[in-house]
Amino acid sequence: MWVTNRVFWGDQMTRMRIVRLGAALMLAALPLSVFAQDAREATLAESLSRHGIRAPAISPDARSVAYLQRETNWKENEFVWQLWRVNVAGGETVQLTRGKKSAGAAQWSPDGRWLAFVTEREAYVAEPLAAVQKDVAAKDADKGDADAAKPAAKQIWIIPPDGGEAWPLTKSETNVEDFHWAKDGRSILFTAAEHPSKSSKARKERYSAYDVIEKDYEQNQLWWVDAAAALKATAPQAARQLTFDRALNISSFAISPDSTRVAFSAGHNPLLAFAKDEDIYLMDLPRSSGPATVSKIVALAGPDRSPLFSPDGKQLAFISSLGQPSFFYANTHLARVDLATVLARPATTPADVRDLTKTFDEDPQTPDWVANGLYFGATQRMTARLFRLDAQTFQVQPVSVDDNLIIDEASVTPDGGYIAFTADDATHLTELYISSASTFSPKKLTDLTAQVRGWKLGSVEVVSWKSKDGTVIEGVLHKPADYDPKRKYPLLVKIHGGPTGVSQPRFLPNDYAYPVQAFLAKGALVLEPNYRGSAGYGAAFRALNVRNLGVGDMWDVMSGVDSLIAKGVVDPNRLAAMGWSQGGYISAFLTTHTNRFKAISVGAGISDWTTYYVSTDITPFTPQYLGATPWDDPQIYAKTSPITTIRQAKTPTLIQHGSADRRVPVPDSFELYRGLLDQHVDARLILYTGFGHGIDKPKSALALLQANLDWFSHYIWNEPIPKDSPLYGSSELEAAH
Repeated sequence: MWVTNRVFWGDQMTRMRIVRLGAALMLAALPLSVFAQDAREATLAESLSRHGIRAPAISPDARSVAYLQRETNWKENEFVWQLWRVNVAGGETVQLTRGKKSAGAAQWSPDGRWLAFVTEREAYVAEPLAAVQKDVAAKDADKGDADAAKPAAKQIWIIPPDGGEAWPLTKSETNVEDFHWAKDGRSILFTAAEHPSKSSKARKERYSAYDVIEKDYEQNQLWWVDAAAALKATAPQAARQLTFDRALNISSFAISPDSTRVAFSAGHNPLLAFAKDEDIYLMDLPRSSGPATVSKIVALAGPDRSPLFSPDGKQLAFISSLGQPSFFYANTHLARVDLATVLARPATTPADVRDLTKTFDEDPQTPDWVANGLYFGATQRMTARLFRLDAQTFQVQPVSVDDNLIIDEASVTPDGGYIAFTADDATHLTELYISSASTFSPKKLTDLTAQVRGWKLGSVEVVSWKSKDGTVIEGVLHKPADYDPKRKYPLLVKIHGGPTGVSQPRFLPNDYAYPVQAFLAKGALVLEPNYRGSAGYGAAFRALNVRNLGVGDMWDVMSGVDSLIAKGVVDPNRLAAMGWSQGGYISAFLTTHTNRFKAISVGAGISDWTTYYVSTDITPFTPQYLGATPWDDPQIYAKTSPITTIRQAKTPTLIQHGSADRRVPVPDSFELYRGLLDQHVDARLILYTGFGHGIDKPKSALALLQANLDWFSHYIWNEPIPKDSPLYGSSELEAAH
């Protein structure tokens, strides 16, 4: 399975369809649904309650597709993903899992008789007496470790595809992370951390909990479990540890077609700040307990990850930066090595590997190597497509030929005959499809779009304009359902994150943090600009913001605003801007560099690149984009930091942030907040307790949306802030009422 994503900041990236446009501002309306006269506006809670789907997994015989479907549990305050299966021929669906805990992406057993997935739930399995006695004996043998045999929360579970009771296949002492079936179906390999050592337990017992920065972490190792024995006994099995190197953290792996070898990528630790250390290793699967011989076979500078065996097991493909030092924004590549060659002499330079995507000017995402080629997904301007690469001729051919379909995730059968995928188009929400790989003819298998029929929704257009330096920028323009081109509308600019995210025109835009449909219902236009650095436009465009963060971004945003004003459809006195993560940074930059906006909302944004550099969990990001550390070039950090020009800020600004954010740490929000108050600017800072870079629980997500709706309703439409608004602190509520 692959995902057409490029994420360093942890943002969800949207993928939508493209319309070819010229350099001047152009409007190309995309038809949405036909609305009844009695169409109604959906509430924010209804929007958050919509079902979504992801993680398609096609059965080996292409007769069924498993997938995850999201439900919103307001009582438990959780978004829960349940496992479903659809019959390709008749379209019948079966819900396979239920309960309060989410299921992870499913994998079919090679014979198609079972679905395995990772989940966190209580097991109801009566183990044989012999198994229980064995566990007790193991616990007694380790008298200093009383809970040595206690299973962790996240295990591999298994269920028949026709339904029935799921049961745990593993009883790992630490949480299972990733897993794969061996090709013979007799075993499963998975990654999990080792059980905490006696010394770490003793430290906690003596000194309580604390964290030594960049020194306290768990390393994922590789484990083997006897799936055949588990299926025969209908009971979980203890796993055997395969790797023991505590200096390595295994992040991804693949099993050879003959089930005798495993290739894995590993770095010195799991921290994102050290991603450049990731290399690829090869190991023969041992026939008995104890460590096996591990050989490092790919050791290029920069990250090398996601290994894949060729169908004959003699070659290995992988994702690589090919030694490029600025891998945060440069193209990644699909590379290939001959295993016999790299076992004799490891690949250490780009010249030692074959670059399979040298002429492909975008990122190949999460590939899969099957009988008829290497399949991968990639963003292409305002759409996302599927491709097939011939590993011998290096020719890349598009598999999906309909640019109306913006493909998110896909799964291919082992023979390469059929592909199941999730995609949006101009008239549907994300749906599940299946198609022949040789002749692209998608068949829709779900109808999630039915849940929004009767909603009053806006329309969407693709626009383009020239930025200050002549660069052509594209964007998505959302219009109200009753749009009148003779009117002038308020304009709200919604800026995506990344910076290697991308906005694309889809049937119903992602409402994370910012309620686009609610803004449209109030009579506004919403513009989503694909500013320089966005994904989908090639490596050169993605590098246009290098040493130009904020500055070039503002050129792109403001030129887009001005192009719409020149078109006569925007009221220049009613402008607003908002964004999360990198979009939050650009919004903060606008706050301190222009007074043209009536209000701004900054979500988890950077205000000071030096503060960010010293506290983020992806430290290399800033030196790669700014070309230096703040100690070596303080001028570029000052030039691109919103806080530098805080004294000229006048725009009312709402600031929102997860209190436990490690990606963009909270001090950046405090700097902006305090700086704005010192300039006597109306500012409000809201911390969402316990959340990291994303707000991923329904009630807090509702608070996030409502706060933004109330903020902009007040400043753009002059409405009073509601008495129960989540903008208010507890000390203000009584006064508000």
